[in-house]
Amino acid sequence: MLACALDPRAAGAQFLSARASTLSDTVLLAAAGSPQQAPIAAPVAPASARQHTDVFGAFGDSFKLLAIEHALRISFQEKTRKELTGPFWIDYVRSVRVPGQWEDTDAWYVNYVGHPIHGAAAGYNWLDHGPDGDVPFGRSPRYWAAKGRATAWAAAYSLQFEIGPLSEASIGNVGMRPETTGWVDHVVTPAGAFGLMVAEDAIDRYFVEWAETRVRNSVLRASMRIALNPARALSNGATGRPPWHRDARPLGWR
Repeated sequence: MLACALDPRAAGAQFLSARASTLSDTVLLAAAGSPQQAPIAAPVAPASARQHTDVFGAFGDSFKLLAIEHALRISFQEKTRKELTGPFWIDYVRSVRVPGQWEDTDAWYVNYVGHPIHGAAAGYNWLDHGPDGDVPFGRSPRYWAAKGRATAWAAAYSLQFEIGPLSEASIGNVGMRPETTGWVDHVVTPAGAFGLMVAEDAIDRYFVEWAETRVRNSVLRASMRIALNPARALSNGATGRPPWHRDARPLGWR
């Protein structure tokens, strides 16, 4: 202290040194922070945490599926293109009728393979927007109730596809000739959709997942998913996702 009193420069140097030490300690404490003050990130709710089905989302994806199916019909069916001319509403009303027989004029693979696939794709659209879409295949009542609701959605989709404003009856006038409409579409589409969704879920859980633990090639994995889950692949493609998409299982998951 005596030296500082005698030499003002020494006093100034001592003051600056003490000040720097205090500032350094303050900076270190601020950087370290307090555990009680650490911010806590808000949890992100998983898809399964949804409490209600997003009906508008299901409508939107089903409309995309419908647009794809009608585009394919117009592109590959000459009989559909021929019926695009003429008075729209008059021809549409004449095409909507109660079927008088079981079969229509479509090939067996259209009625008994194609229609269940497109019905199941619509059912997956419903499941993708609901709280039960990721419930695994099994005996749980929740799984079967979810598939029942998806089947009801597939039935509504099928009815619209057959006789609705954007249907085979309005686009192509299917049904104007009585023999071109039958009960087969109204029954096989929802019933087949239910069976196909359950079958695809079981195959995906017990075979595809098992095979993917042994197959590392992404192309083979994708091909296997598409071939063994055609309805899911169609639903994925209609919603803009890769046909092989799985919410919790990317291609490189193992």
